[in-house]
Amino acid sequence: MRAIAVTPGEKNSARIINVSTPEIKPNEVLIEAIRVGIDGTDREINNAEYGTSPEGFDYLIIGHEALGRIVKLGDESLRDFQVDDFVVPLVRKPDDCHFCQSGQPDMCIKGNYREHGIKGEHGFLREYFPMEPEYLIKIPENLKEVAVLLEPLSIVEKAIRQAWKIQERMAWAPKHGLIIGLGQIGLLGSLIAQLKGLKITVYSMEEQESPRVKLIKSLGMNYISGKNIEIEELPAVIGENIDFILEATGNSIIAIRAMSLVGQNGILCLTGVTGGHKRIEICADCLNLDLVLGNKLIYGTVNANRIDFEKGVEHMQYFEKNHPGLLENVITDRFPLSNFKKSLNDFNGLKAVIEFKKME
Repeated sequence: MRAIAVTPGEKNSARIINVSTPEIKPNEVLIEAIRVGIDGTDREINNAEYGTSPEGFDYLIIGHEALGRIVKLGDESLRDFQVDDFVVPLVRKPDDCHFCQSGQPDMCIKGNYREHGIKGEHGFLREYFPMEPEYLIKIPENLKEVAVLLEPLSIVEKAIRQAWKIQERMAWAPKHGLIIGLGQIGLLGSLIAQLKGLKITVYSMEEQESPRVKLIKSLGMNYISGKNIEIEELPAVIGENIDFILEATGNSIIAIRAMSLVGQNGILCLTGVTGGHKRIEICADCLNLDLVLGNKLIYGTVNANRIDFEKGVEHMQYFEKNHPGLLENVITDRFPLSNFKKSLNDFNGLKAVIEFKKME
């Protein structure tokens, strides 16, 4: 079967390889890949910024955002699933730390977890892959066209779930949310934050007439272009206390600058994974004083829990019912496996997916 693999540590090594179709164990199911999303993590791995092969392999099959269809059960006793079920696989496999063994591998403290397509475990950019049922999310038939977005949506679900949990430290009544960045995480984050009842402002570098800006405006959100307004000017331009900020640019400089925007009693969530060694000079006393006197909080989040995937399915159902076509419009580019390099190199769209199989 065909797969897309990289040689970790070697820039631009992504290529199509031929590997054997996996044999499944009694506690596994065999999944046929239908479509797999490409994101910044895949591009950074191909750029040799990180990524590790499974033990015994000198290559890593990439891809961690997948929709597939079960084609074989390892044991007929796996009754929660059937052949032809649509599924989305979880990305992270736990290690033996307290959090992993408590059902929270997204909070792993030892760091010996494995992640499909990223760290020590082959990913889903292959025609077939095996998976244990406990790492699968069953997808309703009506969501099969958009379910490839569930993994990035789960990141947002966790970020917002944790923000609201953390803010139980007070009688929090947030009114205004700021989303920084309008890639897939920023766009999906704006949708979920709006469902929390917040008035949403999005700040990014897109032109006012870009499709993604038109999309959020159609939902009643405010948009401010970074081409006209410096990020430090946002509180004055918005004119309201900024209660919640989701930073989703993947730019460490922007992340640091966003810390000065948090309103009184507010919270800033950082989602970007950044490589490199960028430096910035800040007024440390000013930032410290502002955070302390304002009861402000900054936290980071990575990966997601099963409950976040399940909440994502619930919200996808809501959007499909109330805003049909909205999620499908997030997927801007679809490529066949043979043309996968267009999704990795110089991609300027919102969301690219590799189509393995057309669904009827």
